[in-house]
Order: sequence, then structure tokens, then C-alpha cells
Amino acid sequence: MSRDNDRAKIIGRRALLLGGGKLALLSALVGRMYYLQVLEADKYATLADENRINLRLLPPPRGRILDRNGVPMAVNQQNYRVLIVTEQTDDLDDTLDSLSNIIPINDHDRTRIAREAKRRRSFVPVTVRENLSWEDVARIEINTPDLPGVMIDVGQSRNYPLEGLGAHLLGYVSAVSEADLQASSDPLLELPGFRIGKAGIERVYDLALRGKGGTSQVEVNAVGRTIRELKRDEGEPGLDLNLTIDLELQQFAAQRLGDESASAVVIDIHTGDVLVMASTPSFDPNAFNRGLSSEEWKTLISNPRAPLTNKAIAGQYPPGSTFKLMTALAALESGSVTGDQRILCPGQMNIGNITLHCWKKGGHGSLDMVGGIKNSCDVYFYEIARRTGFERIAEMAKRFGLGSTLGLDLPSERGGTIPNRDWKRATLGQSWYPGETPINAIGQGYVQATPLQLAVMTARLANGGFAVMPHLARDNIEGVHAIARPAPNWADLGVSRQSLALVRRGMNAVCNEPGGTAYSIRIKDEGMAMSGKTGSAQVKRITMREREIGMKKMEDMPWKDRDHALFVAYAPESEPRYACCVVVEHGSHGGSAAGPVARDILIEVQKRYLQRNVQSPPEEHPVPQQTSHRHDPSVEEEGAHSHDDDEDEDQGNGDHG
Repeated sequence: MSRDNDRAKIIGRRALLLGGGKLALLSALVGRMYYLQVLEADKYATLADENRINLRLLPPPRGRILDRNGVPMAVNQQNYRVLIVTEQTDDLDDTLDSLSNIIPINDHDRTRIAREAKRRRSFVPVTVRENLSWEDVARIEINTPDLPGVMIDVGQSRNYPLEGLGAHLLGYVSAVSEADLQASSDPLLELPGFRIGKAGIERVYDLALRGKGGTSQVEVNAVGRTIRELKRDEGEPGLDLNLTIDLELQQFAAQRLGDESASAVVIDIHTGDVLVMASTPSFDPNAFNRGLSSEEWKTLISNPRAPLTNKAIAGQYPPGSTFKLMTALAALESGSVTGDQRILCPGQMNIGNITLHCWKKGGHGSLDMVGGIKNSCDVYFYEIARRTGFERIAEMAKRFGLGSTLGLDLPSERGGTIPNRDWKRATLGQSWYPGETPINAIGQGYVQATPLQLAVMTARLANGGFAVMPHLARDNIEGVHAIARPAPNWADLGVSRQSLALVRRGMNAVCNEPGGTAYSIRIKDEGMAMSGKTGSAQVKRITMREREIGMKKMEDMPWKDRDHALFVAYAPESEPRYACCVVVEHGSHGGSAAGPVARDILIEVQKRYLQRNVQSPPEEHPVPQQTSHRHDPSVEEEGAHSHDDDEDEDQGNGDHG
């Protein structure tokens, strides 16, 4: 009996212990449940919502690029894309085979699609092709029942409706590279198919044009599939950007240049607005957006006329006789010559054992400053350069915008070269020889300039000696601060009005007096006369032997050996407003190749703005790299020829024109 009682006590204690343990566990469970469901309810509700709701980034529409009159130059268009959802098709390869009968799908596309399909979840669409035509979309939609998993999606893509017109200015957009991702923290760059500016205006103002991304809140299930959209914020579209370019004038200039390897620049001499910046041949920026084929790329880079180069800002050329304007100004300002002082041109000039020839056999006789510019007499400028020294000439050229970049709101601008003793010693490790002064003073030797620089030089001559700076973006665009632009109250260059007036008289004589090197291409319309300067720049040295036997006509020489043709001008002559520079690579003669183009462009500019009063009158102003002929005059043989404009002896035809 006592044994039974002991067993009952033991069982009772065990039951009590087990019951107590269970009660303790139950209390802990209840406490934990209370903690999670009551005390931590808000936290876990938030976590649940975060798992249920996905936040997706939406690309904003890219800002448009417009000309000064609001004409679109770069816009966005609908981009029709064909996508495929792998979980909705039994066999991906079979579906692609069927789709390839409707639109082309190459092996590269197939490899990419297969790779992305393996990397992504089966319900996430994979892009098959972009930029489909409406006809392609229609054919795919009709055959959708036979194409399981295939769908059409609509997005936006950059489009340049004018194709090659203005391509060097606009640049292009292209896919984001790994280097771009590392250089920026913008999450937009990680979006599939997102494009950023890679050249031209698209690159300089990319951040302003890009805008700010929007967001989309979508509800997803446990495996991440989208159920519905809860909220959408479209973000901020990119800013529209108005350029100073006049598209109609740009088109006229491009058509006038034709198939030549050439460039043309027109600038407002008071405001710095660039109305025209044409470079030919051009390219289609749409090809970079959609992706260039290897054949297209090879064609572009192998073209000897360099269609990818903006020759207006990156082409560096010996300025030839257009540089004589700087030599004349430096001589006048230094007092080494006066405007009415006459210098004899017998057809050649000797410096030590070097003989430098004028372009006119037999010479021009006695000339003053205006006559020297009018006839582009080499000997006249050899002599005033000898008296002045090239250091003063170089300093004057730099004041007028040559020898350094001008801060234009475009990448890839080149600075040209204005040499001096220090430059030659630092660059070539050589001393400056006396014979190099006259050669460089007529725009040969080491001197190089871009068409934009020559246009700015002409603008500063025409506006009374103020340091106008060029720009492409209009001031009325808010929020665009990529380029710090000077105020229109341009600094005075410190050149006397008398010297400027005398040089402009010479430029007027070039175009409007019989015997001037551009008289045959003068503007005859009343009130629209231009003043200018012709120039031809050697790219190949003329040997003594060639001079003795007589040079064959430039047109009979290989294209790459012909002289570059240059022409600078401003108009109207009575009240200057627009400056122009035209350079035709290997065009032979400035008066016949570049001059007529500049004349026609200036006529069109004046008709459009001055005669039609489309633009208000100007406000009063407050008072590729080309290889030039380089030689060492210290070792040049006697009788060498310094070729410059090479005008005909029959005056008024101008540059063999």
C-alpha cells in the first residue's frame, strides 16, 4: 500500500513538472505572439508591404533640341519593341524560328536572347528587337496566336528627323557603357535600354536633357509576378534646349557645300550667336542610337573626307592669306608701318640665302596697306612682317581668337597653333629662324586655325575690336548651366579704331574694287555688299624644280595634294552684323571654291534677317588635323617659292576663280 502511495506521489510530481513546463512554454509562446503581433505589429506590417510592393524606376522623356525658331532637331518617337516571355512558350527556339519568318533575327540576337532568358526569371520579358516599323508590328500582331509568349511593347527612342543635317552639332545618344556606370551614381543609367549623350550637344547638356526619373509602385505575389499597379509618378521630363542655329540657313549652307570635305560658320558679330555651323560630309546620328553594324563603322572611319569630324571646330588648317589681316593689324599697331607707306613688290624678296616669291610673277609694284590687302601681295606682307617681328603678330592673332579654344558649348574643339620662339623651343627644341617670320606671317609654316576661330577673328574685326565669344545654346533656356557664358558686354581688345578701319578698307577693296582678289564674286545686291579676304594654304611643298618647269594646274593634281581654299567675310559692309568663314579642304583656290559659298550664305542670311526684319536690329555695343607645309628656312635652297594665294595675273578673277 505504501509502495502504491509512493508511486502515485512520483507520478504526481512528474505530471506537475510536465504541466508546469508546458505552461511555461505556452506562456512564452503567448508572450512571443503578443510581442510580434501587438508590440511589433507596425514593423512587420511595413516589412510585409515592402515584400508585397515593388518600386520601379521609370525613364523620363528626354528633352528636345530645337533651333532658334523652335524647329525640332532632336525629338523622341515611339519605339515599338517585340518581347518574349519564356514561361509562356513551350520551346523558345521554335518560337524564335517562327518569329524570324516575320522579322530578321540573326545569330547574335539569338545568343543574347538565350543568355538573358537564363539570367532572368521566366515571367520577365526579354527584348527580341527594337525600333520596329509599323508594318513589322502589324505582321507580328496578326500572327500572335502562332507566337506563344510574344508581345509588342511601346517605349520612347531618340530620333533625329533631319538625319545628317546638323549631326556634328547635335551629336548622338548611345547605350550606357561600364565606364559610364562607374562614373555616375544616377540609377537611370542602370535601366535596360537607357541612352545617354555621347557626342555634341547631346553630351554637353546631357544632364539637363535627361530629366529626372519617375517611379511606379506595383503589387507582386510571393514569386515576384506583378499583380497590379498601385501608384505612378512620371518624374520630370528633360528640358527642351533651343540652339542659336537657324535650321534653314544650316540646310542652305550644307547644300551649298555639297559633297566637298568642307565647313562653314556664320556668327552674329555682336551677340556671338552661331547661326550656321556646317561640316560636310555628315553622318546619320540615328545609326548610333539603334547600333552601328561593323560594316557601317568601317565605312565611316575609312572615308578620307572624315564624316565623323566636325571640321568647323576640330579641323585645323593653315589660314593662308586670311592671316595677313592679323599681320597688317600688328604692323599698324606697332608703328612699324603706316597705312599710306608704300612698299615695292618686284615679285620676290631675299632673306639671307633664301628667296621668297610673290604669287604674282613680276610682282605688284608699289603698294600701300589697302593695296597690299586688296592684291594679297606676299612681298608686301613679307616686308612688314620683317619690320614688325612675329612675336607681335602672334600676340595680335591671339587677341583675335586664334591659338586657343573659344569655350564653345561643344566637345572636341581644337585650339589651333600660333607659334613663337618659346613655342618652337618647347615643342621642337629648336630656335626661331629669321626666314620663318615671313612664312608664318602669310598664314603658312606652323600657323594653324579652325574655321570657327577664323569666323571669330573676322567678327572681332567687324564689330570694332570687341572680344565677342561664340555660343550655341540660347540664353532663354532655364535650368541649363553646363556652360558658363560671358555677358554680352564684350571686353575691348585694345586695338585702335584707325587700324581696324584701315584693315576693313582693305577687305572692302578685296571684294568691291576692280583688281581685288574676290571682285568677281562680290555681292551686287544694294545694301548687302560684303568685305572679305581670300586664302589658299599649301599642304605640299613646291620644289625649285617644279617652279622651274612650271606647276601643273591645281585641278590636275591628286585631291590630297591640292591647296586648301579659305574665305572670310562680313556683311553688310555698311553696318556689319554677320561674319562668315568657309574652308574647302583641297579646294585649290579661296576665291573660286570657298568665296562663292560664303557669298551665297551671306546673301541668304541678310535676306532672312535684315531685309525681312525677322530679327530685331542689333543693340548698340558699348564703345581634321590637316598637315601644313613646314620647312626650315635656314636650310632652304635659293630660289624656293613661298606659295600662298596663287592668284592669276589677270586681276579680278581671284584665286584662279
